[in-house]
Order: sequence, then structure tokens, then C-alpha cells
Amino acid sequence: MKQIYDWAWVESQVTQTIDVWNRSPSQWRQVGRLYSPKEQRQREQAYDDELETVEYEARRAPWTKAERNQTHNRLVSSFARFSATALELEGETIKILTDEFVPVGAKLARWARCFDADLSMADIIQACRNAWTACGLQPLLGAPMALTPSILGYSLLYPYSDNYLDQEEISTEAKLQFSERFRRLLQGEDFFAANKQETALHTLIGVIEGQYPRASYPHVYDCLLAIHRAQEHSIQLQTTGRSHSGDIDVLRVSCGKGGSSVLADACLAYGQLSEEESRFAFEWGVLLQLGDDLQDICEDMRRGSATLFSRGAASGKPLDELAIQLLSFSETVGTRMDRLPNGSKVLKELLKKSWRSLIIGAVANSQDFFSAAFLSEAERYSPFRFGFLLARQKRLVRRQGLYAMLFEAFIEAGEGDNGGMQVPVKTHGFLRAGANPALSPIFPE
Repeated sequence: MKQIYDWAWVESQVTQTIDVWNRSPSQWRQVGRLYSPKEQRQREQAYDDELETVEYEARRAPWTKAERNQTHNRLVSSFARFSATALELEGETIKILTDEFVPVGAKLARWARCFDADLSMADIIQACRNAWTACGLQPLLGAPMALTPSILGYSLLYPYSDNYLDQEEISTEAKLQFSERFRRLLQGEDFFAANKQETALHTLIGVIEGQYPRASYPHVYDCLLAIHRAQEHSIQLQTTGRSHSGDIDVLRVSCGKGGSSVLADACLAYGQLSEEESRFAFEWGVLLQLGDDLQDICEDMRRGSATLFSRGAASGKPLDELAIQLLSFSETVGTRMDRLPNGSKVLKELLKKSWRSLIIGAVANSQDFFSAAFLSEAERYSPFRFGFLLARQKRLVRRQGLYAMLFEAFIEAGEGDNGGMQVPVKTHGFLRAGANPALSPIFPE
């Protein structure tokens, strides 16, 4: 019997996940490998060596296709060296990164740039992050890792939906009106696209429908509607209930958004999930959402956005216990992942290490909100000293233009390789549900 992912199901998962969160210890225990100051300095040298390689390639400004291909290959080799020396990854793990995850990102970036030349590098990277999550789920669900039409379509919804809703200059009323029209699209209603943005959203939903017809896969669209509803709850919290909501309300919103988002990734990655797979995907999504909330403390405080971390920081109390609780929660999610019958041990260990790195890196970027004792202990779990990470982050920000040029060269290196997926033609005006002939070339017989 197929699982139904209606809002009642989502709310039940939110409740269960909050129970897991509350049971996650907030006292230090060893999570991952410890690094001595000497080991950190050695890895920092490896970091700088490969950073110099990347910036040298950026300054070369490759123009011909052959030059771009050569640059692409040298950058992948540099990334492999960095992974081996700075991050201590083994050969099989590096192969997963360079031969599976990197090609997924490159293919999505090329397709996205052809689909909409106005998409920024930040937009495309945001879409890549979601695609990497979905493609990371595929082996855990028993499928080979590959960028599918539905994963591509869902990942590219974010720049046209979430980014719009995050714009501060847009009124709450306008956001709610957009949200209502977007819901109609997700429900498959006939629709008149009022602008380029709505046309793009309709086209991308059509890409998903081409792989997962609504009649055969209704649960896929339950998931898409669930993340949409969670986003609406977030808008309402930030605009009307911010001062009256408690931590539990804020946590429920984060769990709803994050859990339903990665649940949708899982459904699009495989089509049909077991109860255990659904539960894992939901918890992974909550983990990633809370990790993002930790990363975005300063921005959320500036905008007045309520999360567990921004509220804690605003109170003036160090966030030590919340960060430790998040690390503990990540270990629990990792244990659930280990129980899945599919997926190699190497992939599972890579994912667990990436979760810890996300949290420790977010702490390094927000040191003002933690105690000195906590920072000293947390730094021991990082392959790089926190001061080094902050300095290199500032360097990367200063040289964004240089990296943007290299980004373009990198995605153009495989020009024409869209993984068998042709770019659809966007049509304006009245759009009938399930009838978009411009999408047919994407799915060859």
C-alpha cells in the first residue's frame, strides 16, 4: 500500500522528531575525529596549496572548449588532492565525490544556465545543494546515483520560489498571494502564468510530471504540497506570530520545512518509500534545516526571522548546548541511516562526516554566540583552526568575481552533455495541467 504524505502525516513526523530532538544530549561527548594543532596546520597548508591552484586556473581565463575541458580536469584533480590531504578521505570516498557528486552538479548547472540565462551562480549552487541531497539518497534507496528529470525540476524550483519569498522588499500580502498561486500549480490546476517566474515554475513542475504522472504517483505531489504548506507556516510565523510564539512553535516550523523538503527529495529519487526510508528522509531534512538555521544566525537576527538559534542568540545566552544537541541529533540520524539495507558503508560515513562538518563550520562562522570554552573544544573536531577558516572565507568573498569566471568555465566544459535531458521551451499565457508539449523531448522513448 502506498504511503500517503498528507499534512496529518507531516505533523505526526514533526512531533516524533521533536521527541528525538529533546532526547538528544546537550553535553559534550566525542563526535568524530580529534585534530591536534600540528595536524590542523598541516591541513591548512594543503588547503592553501589547492586554493592557489584554483585561483591560478581562474586567472588563466580559458576561452576555447579544449581549454575549458583541461581546466575542468585540473580542478577535479585539485579537489581530489584536497580531499585526500586536507580532509583525509580515502580513495573510494574521493571517487564518490569526483565521479558521482561533481558530475551531478556540473550537469545541473549546464542545464540551468540553458533554461534561464538570468540564474545567478548563487541560484545554481543552491539548486545543486538540493540535487546533491536527492542524489545522495538514491543509493540509500537502492538506485544508482544520477541526475534525473524530477530531481532537476524540483531542485530548480527553489530559486524561483524560496528566493522570492526571502526578499525583504516584498510585502507579506504579495508573498501570500504568490504562495496561493504556486499552490494551484502544485495541485495541477489550469493556470494563466502572469510572469516569467510563474512560467518557469509551471515548466519545472511539468518536468516532474513527465517522470512521475500524478495519477500513478499522487504521494509525490503530497510531498510537494507539504513543503509548500510548511513554507506558508514559516511566512505566517515571521510576520504575525514572531513575538507570541514559543520555542516549540519555532521548532515545529523548522521541522516541517526541513523534513518535508528532503522527504520530497526521497520520493523524487526513488518514487516509492518504505516507512523506515520515509522516517529517515524526514529526519535528515530536519537536520539540514537546523544546520542552515545555525549557519544563518546573523542574517536571521538582522531580518527578524525566528529560529531556535536566532532566538537563543537574541537572548544573550551562549548557544553551546544547542550546538551540542544538534551534533547529538546528527548522530541519531546517522544511526537510523545505518539501519537502511541499501547504500555502502563508505557513502554513509561520508554523509555523517559532512553533517558534522556543516555544524562545526557553522560554529566557526558564528563564534560571538558561543563561550570560549565551547569554541576551544569544538575546534578540536575541525581539520582547520577557526581563525584560519574565517580568514579564508573573507578571502573568498573578496574574490567572488574571480571565482564566478571560473564557475562559468567549469560548467561550460561539458557543454552539450545534459545527461539525455533536453532543455524545455517555456511558453507564456494559459497553461493547462498535464499538457505541455514543450516538455516531450526531455523524456525520450
